[in-house]
Amino acid sequence: MHFEASMLRFLLLWLLVFCTAFSSSSARPPPFAMRISCGARDNVHTPPTNTLWYKDFAYTGGIPANATRTSFITPPLKTLRYFPLSGGPENCYNLNNVPKGHYSVRMFFGLVNQTNFDSEPLFDVSVEGTQICSLQSGWSTHDDEAFAEAIVFLLDGTASFCFHSTGHGDPTILSIEILQVDENAYYFGPQWGQGIVLRTATRLSCGTGQSKFGTDYSGDLWGGDRFWKFIKTFGQDSDRPRSTESSIKQASLSPNFYPEGLYQSALVSTDNQPELTYAMDVEPNRNYSIWLHFAEIDSSVTGIGQRVFDILINSDVTFQDVDVIKMSGGRYAALVLNTTVAISGRTLTITLKPKNGSHAIINAIEVFEVIIAESKTSPEEVIALQTLKNALSLPLRLGWNGDPCVPQEHPWSGADCHFDSNSSKWFIDGLGLDNQGLRGFLPDDISKLSHLQSINLSGNMIHGAIPSSLGTIASLEILDLSYNFFNGSIPESLGQLTSLQILNLNGNSLSGRVPAALGGRLLHRASFNFTDNAGLCGIPGLRTCGPHLSAGAKVGIALGALLLLLLIGICSMCWWKRRQNILRAQQLAARDAPYAKARTHLSRDIQMTRPHNNYGHSRTAAENGPSLLS
Repeated sequence: MHFEASMLRFLLLWLLVFCTAFSSSSARPPPFAMRISCGARDNVHTPPTNTLWYKDFAYTGGIPANATRTSFITPPLKTLRYFPLSGGPENCYNLNNVPKGHYSVRMFFGLVNQTNFDSEPLFDVSVEGTQICSLQSGWSTHDDEAFAEAIVFLLDGTASFCFHSTGHGDPTILSIEILQVDENAYYFGPQWGQGIVLRTATRLSCGTGQSKFGTDYSGDLWGGDRFWKFIKTFGQDSDRPRSTESSIKQASLSPNFYPEGLYQSALVSTDNQPELTYAMDVEPNRNYSIWLHFAEIDSSVTGIGQRVFDILINSDVTFQDVDVIKMSGGRYAALVLNTTVAISGRTLTITLKPKNGSHAIINAIEVFEVIIAESKTSPEEVIALQTLKNALSLPLRLGWNGDPCVPQEHPWSGADCHFDSNSSKWFIDGLGLDNQGLRGFLPDDISKLSHLQSINLSGNMIHGAIPSSLGTIASLEILDLSYNFFNGSIPESLGQLTSLQILNLNGNSLSGRVPAALGGRLLHRASFNFTDNAGLCGIPGLRTCGPHLSAGAKVGIALGALLLLLLIGICSMCWWKRRQNILRAQQLAARDAPYAKARTHLSRDIQMTRPHNNYGHSRTAAENGPSLLS
């Protein structure tokens, strides 16, 4: 018996371990989260949750500075980053390695803690090229205006947050948060999808309590750590707060994961004011997604039919006969109603009008502006423009940060854009950078801007050769490179531009023959200007060219001249060597001359002392000794 009990305990323990392991292995991984403390030199942890904020090194430009907190909801960070207009009208944070997904993104704004700064700058904010916010005067004194928040899809591994100057102070950014949420969060109907951005217009928690973030409500991390602004009344004597400590069923459910604490307080209308009415300012001619939260927590209402009301949006009945107990399944159970409406005016009014019973109830309100996400510029053309920016040493004041064409309220200065509905992309069809003090050279990659119709780079200090790749931009109609420092010859490829109507190359240092194809175009109503180039020739108005030499002939002449110079050098060296040898021999001869003369005199004296063996002077035999012959 004891053995069987031991075996049973062992099996139960093993089953518990297995179930725990299985549940942990199949559990959903935590959502991706990244928080950036702008201007910070080191990573920062903030109380009371010990939240990690990363330093913002290498994400953007701008200038770090000490910060002044604008609101009690602002993260307790001590630094910010501001962007002077001298650094360009657009400045961006560009983040990489962001997992593909659905995100709640939020940016807090701050004030520079220096007396010589504008106390409240006004600027626009965009996410992934879509403008989501335009700061209005007074934002620094309103808690829910000290930040901008939106729900977006990030699909290409990057995230771009841009701040656009409007001429009213320098943009100042305290922090940026990227918090992953459920893929289907805030689904509102057939129009919902990856091309939609939901900008948070307001988020209210009604009744008793205080303003809180999702983490303070012990909310699920997949809810995106939303901020709920506490509102204790819609108007004086128009309502009364209600609260409960009872558990709320059906609260933290996928995909929105609303915190349970949100439904534990509410506002209820009164006998003096049976209707509950909330009004807020909105942008006209926009669509708004409205989410209304209910839970029957009033002890005086215990059954179905005791509280029934209609919900009106701007006086139009949107929901009829709302019975919270009936629709949620009982008391202390959450109910969420959603609708999307078009607002033509500047005010959104939500009215709860009782039908059965004398009072209405509401726990929380969320309102989002529905924004169609901007289509982006062709990535190849963005890269080409960045290459051009570096090659021409573009002044900082021009900026050229973010997307060249979007948001449409803030395109790049000097870049004209065209939207192609077939590809749903923007393309660059014009460059107007004349008289901008540009230096550097014109890169070959300019040909990747294949939709260009007009290029005006006149009145700068650009040097080097005109890239032959320009001849591949078939749509080019205007090319103005006048009054620069271009040198070399005019590329033959420019003759291939059959759409070219205006070509201004005057005021440069070009040389050689004007391509015949360009010269022939002068008879077809084209306006070409080649003057003030001392080395150009070949068309009326320019000097006459000499015999035309092909590139191969020019190379042959150059090689021949080089060989001739080499031969002359070798001959000169040989002559010099021979001359040196002759001079050396003469010097040696001159040095040995006295000794040679002395030897010549001695030889002659010896010869003169010998007897001559001539006739009449021969010796006799006796004189010469006995004969040896018998």
